[in-house]
Amino acid sequence: MIKHISFWIALLALPPGLLAQQHELYQFSPRQYVCQYVESPLTIDGKLDEKAWKQAESTDKFMDIEGTIRPLPYYDTKAKMLWDSQYFYIAVELEEPHLWATYDQRDMVIFHENDFEVFIDPDGDTHHYYELEINALGTLWDLILTRPYRDGGQPVDAWDIKGLQSGVHLNGTLNNPDDEDEGWTVELAFPWSVLEELAPHPGPPNDQEIWRVNFSRVQWRTEAKDGQYVKEKDPATGQPYPEHNWVWSPQGAIAMHQPETWGLVQFSSTPAGKRARFNGQPNLEAIRWQLRQLYYKQHAWKEANGTFTDDPAQLGLEGEPIQVVAGADFFLAIYELGDLKLRIREDGKLDHMLPKEDEE
Repeated sequence: MIKHISFWIALLALPPGLLAQQHELYQFSPRQYVCQYVESPLTIDGKLDEKAWKQAESTDKFMDIEGTIRPLPYYDTKAKMLWDSQYFYIAVELEEPHLWATYDQRDMVIFHENDFEVFIDPDGDTHHYYELEINALGTLWDLILTRPYRDGGQPVDAWDIKGLQSGVHLNGTLNNPDDEDEGWTVELAFPWSVLEELAPHPGPPNDQEIWRVNFSRVQWRTEAKDGQYVKEKDPATGQPYPEHNWVWSPQGAIAMHQPETWGLVQFSSTPAGKRARFNGQPNLEAIRWQLRQLYYKQHAWKEANGTFTDDPAQLGLEGEPIQVVAGADFFLAIYELGDLKLRIREDGKLDHMLPKEDEE
């Protein structure tokens, strides 16, 4: 299967300095969601008719991946999340008058057709994260990314989510251009026994723990020909129009594999149906974003000068509590303020430094 996605790896695996970064109007403000607890397991059939789903809050409507500089999606998409001791539950409702899906083999490149996608980075370091795609036939593509493609990441495509439960419900008829449909709903149950592989600790999250998560909906322009849906082509190029990427938390660029701008999901022990408030750490997020800006600027500096720099002033960060060591092919930046120490490397990994690491 990896041979089928090698083109997309080549397309996405550009050095960070060559990637289109967030547009100048982008404001870093990841969307937030409180994922509440359910006592009883859910039946995964895609129908979303259980009481817990009715009690769960919906996310904001999905937006274009670049954010407010692009038009709002012409079809609505909203998601919900819940959890219990065994599973992380995700549900999504997708408005769609033209239900279309033909890919029917696991690990096909699902986003070549309309799909729904889930991205999960349990520890928020932007390395080692999960991706799952599903279409209206219920066909799945699941994989682990060792790191974003921009940082030389590779997909572990042979990996499967053991014990994953999935359900799709169609409000209409599939692949029939002769009628108009209402949409489709997806229900997923990710076992903690699998997600813990990349999580900060075994088992389900602790109360108030925050993970980075995002959702994407790939939507192609289609038209009916000879009784079936086909991608609509741009007369100027003779090629299909580019797909739309509609997401929960805007990325500020056409770059889904940018975990630093994914949304923040906080797991709460408060039962679904009761009020729960997001209790984040905005100051910590601001520091993480400052270090991410350093990472972007370092790669732009290397692109222009052939090496990374150890002078924060050359990156516009003079006066900040940041130490930098760098060479031709590496850098390490450490932000230290009181007991807080975070670091970011040239490969984009951003994490907390533990006390014992200071002593080494």
